[in-house]
Amino acid sequence: MIIPARYNGPPRTGNGGWCSGLFSSTVDGPAATVTLRRPPPLETELTVVRKDGRTDILNGQHVVAQAMPAEPPGGLVEPVPLAEAVAASPSYPGFTDHPFPTCYVCGPDRAEGDGLRIFPGVLPDGRTAAPWQVPADVDERTMWAALDCPGGWAVLGPGRPYVLGRMTAHVERAAAPGTDCVVMGQVLAREGRKATVRSAVYAADGAPLARSEATWIAI
Repeated sequence: MIIPARYNGPPRTGNGGWCSGLFSSTVDGPAATVTLRRPPPLETELTVVRKDGRTDILNGQHVVAQAMPAEPPGGLVEPVPLAEAVAASPSYPGFTDHPFPTCYVCGPDRAEGDGLRIFPGVLPDGRTAAPWQVPADVDERTMWAALDCPGGWAVLGPGRPYVLGRMTAHVERAAAPGTDCVVMGQVLAREGRKATVRSAVYAADGAPLARSEATWIAI
């Protein structure tokens, strides 16, 4: 198992959502929980070890991540219409202060057709909303990636970087290539350096496609 360099989050390490989607493919079930133990390395051969109902992803002797079957997250972030997500996106905080501007999912420095370029603006009630034009090569890993950063930006702010620690996600179906979707994020709780967030991907007609609940850690 190798994480291609294209799918970075912070420089030289993998995007947490895309990598979690990759790691989730090693377990069976309606959903999966992936815990990131250390930053996933890029362009490095990782070893998959299955035991006791879970999968360990190893870089040499070091555990990078653990994946386990799970039940789908119980809640959904209430969606907004596509037009409202489009209107919110220009206020994306990452345009002016981004800890990882080349992130595959939300990095403004990624070119069209390379990164996902999901730019979530913050709504008056604290939820985030972003339009997303689905790429031609969309798959389940892409859906996990799309769920990742919009939840994080519900707690991220200037001088306050967070990274993904754990993610439970359920993909009902992949979005259709070339279509416009709405991606939502919402913070559920904060405790010390940890924040619990929820995110969801909706088709333009409002049909839910994927959902997640995640723990983000302040760094």
